This record gives sequence, structure tokens and C-alpha cells, in this order.
Amino acid sequence: MTEAEVLAEFRDAEALLEGHFILSSGLHSSRYLQCARVLMDPARASRLGSALARSLPMAIKSRIEIIISPAMGGVIIGHEVGRSLGLEAIFVERPTGRFELRRGFRLKPGQKALLVEDVVTTGLSSREAMAAVAQAGGEVIAAAALVDRSDGVADLGVPFFPLLRLSVPAYASDALPTELQAIPAEKPGSRKAA
Repeated sequence: MTEAEVLAEFRDAEALLEGHFILSSGLHSSRYLQCARVLMDPARASRLGSALARSLPMAIKSRIEIIISPAMGGVIIGHEVGRSLGLEAIFVERPTGRFELRRGFRLKPGQKALLVEDVVTTGLSSREAMAAVAQAGGEVIAAAALVDRSDGVADLGVPFFPLLRLSVPAYASDALPTELQAIPAEKPGSRKAA
């Protein structure tokens, strides 16, 4: 699947939003990719998950033993990548503010994991999820995402394979451009604004 085809999936799902948005990272942006909306169609989620799985190099793909995603955003796409690769897909969540495995999910010591995200902006959530995997005894050997909105700047510390790379500026709340200051901010993601 080409980047243009991935972007078309977002447009067709009306999941590429324009306005003033507060991202999960706390940064502000004029564009927002609503992955929950693009993934609500099971056929589309399957196409995107299969494309993401196919994009992984065989040298990495052959080592992966389990798929792990951060909740909420990564759960559906992680499941679809797991389905495509024939692997179990589990997730970490933040019941008390820090990622951890729950719901009876366990990792074998040294188990090789692929971290699957919906969108990566700064990479902070991905690194926090990877720390939880390490604490549980696993090892994240690579990461994948539907969208890298850092345009390749986010450093996850492992090979990273996004289906789509976008260069969408994001701003701290005290450094907003004039055009964003004039528009009320929305928080469309899964975490409430601080």
C-alpha cells in the first residue's frame, strides 16, 4: 500500500481533520488523524493491518513472537497486524498513569515483541509502552505504526516502520501560530486535556 493509498483510506473515512487540535502529547496541531474512525470499518482495518505487516522486513518479521500495542489507540491496528502475521496481540494500558500489562497478559522471558501504534508524534508513549514490555520481561525488537507524524524525527530506539510519514507541525501551547490561536482547540483523542 502506497502512502497515497493510506492517506486515501483516511480521507474516505473522513478521518483526516482540519482545525485546532490538542494531541495526546499535549502539543497543538492544525491537522488530526482520527485513527479510531479509519479503523471502525473492519475491512479497512484489515487492509491497513495487512499492509503494515507486509511492510516489515523479513529479517524483523521472522523474529517477532508477539504483538503489543498501547491502549487505546493501538489496540485495533495491533490486533489486525497480529491477525495478518498469525501472532497473538496483547496490549498495555495505563490504569494508574503508567503502562502495564493487565487482564492476565504475560510475556515469556526475552519474548520478542513488535510494538504497534496508530500514530506516533513524539514517540514518548511508544517509549513508555516499550519500558512496560521490558519490565514484564519482553523485548521490543521493532515498532510499526499507521502514521508517523514526526516525519521521521521521533526516535524509538528500535527500527520503526510506519505506513505513512507526514510532516505536520505541532506546537507547544505557549508557541501557537496566530492562525491556531484564533481557533478553539479540540481534544479528539483518548486522553483528556490537562
